Amino acid sequence: MSDSNFSKEVFREADTDTSIRFLLHTEARELTDFDPCQTVLEYLRNTEQMTGTKEGCAEGDCGACTVVLVEHVKGKLHYKAVNSCIMLLPHLHGKQLITVEHLRHPNGRLHPVQQALVDQHGSQCGFCTPGFVMSLFSMYHNRCRTDRRTIDDELAGNLCRCTGYAPIVKAAQQVLSSIVPDQFDDRESATMQSIKDLDTSRMVRVLKNDEQFFLAPKTVREFEACIAAYPDYHVVSGATDVGLWITKDQKKLRPLAYIGLLNSLKKIRNTNGHLQIGAGVALNDAMKRLVPLYPTLRDLLIRFGSVQIRNLATVGGNIANGSPIGDLPPAFIALDAEIVLQGQNTVRTLQLENFFIDYGIQDLKPGEYVSRINVPVHSSKDSVFKVYKLSKRYHQDISAVCGAFFCHKSRGRIKGMRICFGGMAATPSRAYNCERFLENKRITELDVEQACTALKNDYTPITDFRGTADYRLLAAQNLLRKFFLEVKSKSQLDIRED
Repeated sequence: MSDSNFSKEVFREADTDTSIRFLLHTEARELTDFDPCQTVLEYLRNTEQMTGTKEGCAEGDCGACTVVLVEHVKGKLHYKAVNSCIMLLPHLHGKQLITVEHLRHPNGRLHPVQQALVDQHGSQCGFCTPGFVMSLFSMYHNRCRTDRRTIDDELAGNLCRCTGYAPIVKAAQQVLSSIVPDQFDDRESATMQSIKDLDTSRMVRVLKNDEQFFLAPKTVREFEACIAAYPDYHVVSGATDVGLWITKDQKKLRPLAYIGLLNSLKKIRNTNGHLQIGAGVALNDAMKRLVPLYPTLRDLLIRFGSVQIRNLATVGGNIANGSPIGDLPPAFIALDAEIVLQGQNTVRTLQLENFFIDYGIQDLKPGEYVSRINVPVHSSKDSVFKVYKLSKRYHQDISAVCGAFFCHKSRGRIKGMRICFGGMAATPSRAYNCERFLENKRITELDVEQACTALKNDYTPITDFRGTADYRLLAAQNLLRKFFLEVKSKSQLDIRED
């Protein structure tokens, strides 16, 4: 179906918008003739001539490009630090964009986060400083705590080569310990109304030179019609993965189907013993519901990229891309999660482990998309769940090995064991031989060592720049030992000496 016929056969022209609308600080912008693969960073620097936002890495690692997106959700404004270097321009639709140029008060006074960096000498060459300012600005409006761990986690996505982090941390502590309303708080009601005025009920459809085609449906029905009409569609939400195809591989993608306007895919429900997480739920939002159920997930998810990445990246995206080193699949597979796939007039539910077929190949039929993930809610009284990530850097690094362990226990015996590793095969995969060996055992230290030996029959890892095959196998065995040592030390399972 041609692009022109698509709108005529599936939607009437009256049902679609051909422009995006957003607030640049307090000024409304409406863009019609633009490249939907253009990044927000490129737009700011080249079109708006706002050069305070920098390009350092063009892949969402360094934080020099950090800006803040403001969304109106359930009567409140939500401030989110994001990487503008990999965020596509159409993603701004219906939101407010704030950059470092907007922080100074109209009377010329620096914003408190800027003044704190001045007071604590938190800048040297200055290249990374605007990004730190915007991350601190987001922290300021989210009322972040002042403890060192919180500050380190929140600023992990901002790198500084010359100043050193101590003055920046002191600036964060200074400004977060005495938060007072700023000019953005004073304009809150007006901003909420301005954001409301941007919204329409129509789908956004952008065509650039008959080459780039962007669709932003407002309903699931529209979305399903879009991807049915275009079998080669690329679904994007946060674009934290797809964005690199554009910035690094210089790809011009068409068509793009953006799910960021589909509120039905952004919901989290607790239903029938499962936490149902929509595919469009951002990782930071998912964390708020997952960590109270499974505290071990905090240490995994806090190392998932950075705050900027987690504010954009989605649960569905991390699973749908099928990476063998994605961080969520091992944890969810160990918990026996399900994946729900939908298309026009079809719904399929699979065990998540069966979704991954081979490297880069998932069980996703033409016209289907990932709708949600159903994560079981297990009782902590009769089960133990742990997940561990090994990477060369603590923050902002991809796993060399990620191991997840779920143990159902009864009267001192293992009555169900699920072990899943990422980075050990072409897909995230279960350790079936090891699991069978541990079944129904009262664990001894010898059993643990024999279980480690059984892992050799489950995996044949590869050697790459993140680790050798021997390293990965030894690391997986050590993570299994770590799991049993931890559950023993906390008396979660009776492990006897030989």
